[in-house]
Amino acid sequence: MKNVLIIGATGTIGSAVHQTLLNETAAKLTLFARSADRLTNSDRETAMAGNVTSDADLDQAMQGQDTVFAALSGNLGNFAQKIVAAMDRNKVSRLLFITSMGIYNEIPTSVGGGNLNSNPMLRSYREAADIVEASDLNYTVIRPGWFTGGPVNYEVTRKGEPFGGHDVSVSSIADLVKRLVEDETLYSHDSVGLNTK
Repeated sequence: MKNVLIIGATGTIGSAVHQTLLNETAAKLTLFARSADRLTNSDRETAMAGNVTSDADLDQAMQGQDTVFAALSGNLGNFAQKIVAAMDRNKVSRLLFITSMGIYNEIPTSVGGGNLNSNPMLRSYREAADIVEASDLNYTVIRPGWFTGGPVNYEVTRKGEPFGGHDVSVSSIADLVKRLVEDETLYSHDSVGLNTK
């Protein structure tokens, strides 16, 4: 049984990953969020209130973990630095980190654009990806399209390949994360885009 730390467990993606891992794997989950009062504890879940910029909070959350999954918003570069450093200190190697499509200017005009060179909002996402990719961790950077509802139905593109579509369902993102938790060699040291087929 794997131990998985979900950082940002109350957000849209964190909540979906939480439910997917709870329902479809045997993983033991640590749910890390600023407000953990909305989360429940069970025999496979431990809720923990914490701040991602606090080394002490991260060190406590990292204890005994096999995989760290992070889905955050805000100053992602700073958050990525804090998470990578905490993982190094606590000898946790597998990191799954959500950023955004467009950070490598990989969205073709036919898909609608929205790349870093025309959208300064993506700078923080690119900074985080660069920090994760420069680490010595067994990382996978996940670059989803715009979140939608709907069933699991997605294709994966690799760094350097053009994005295949604009949207992706939240359930598809959670499904890929589940696969990455179960197979630590899948898309290891890679940055993958995710869009609806």
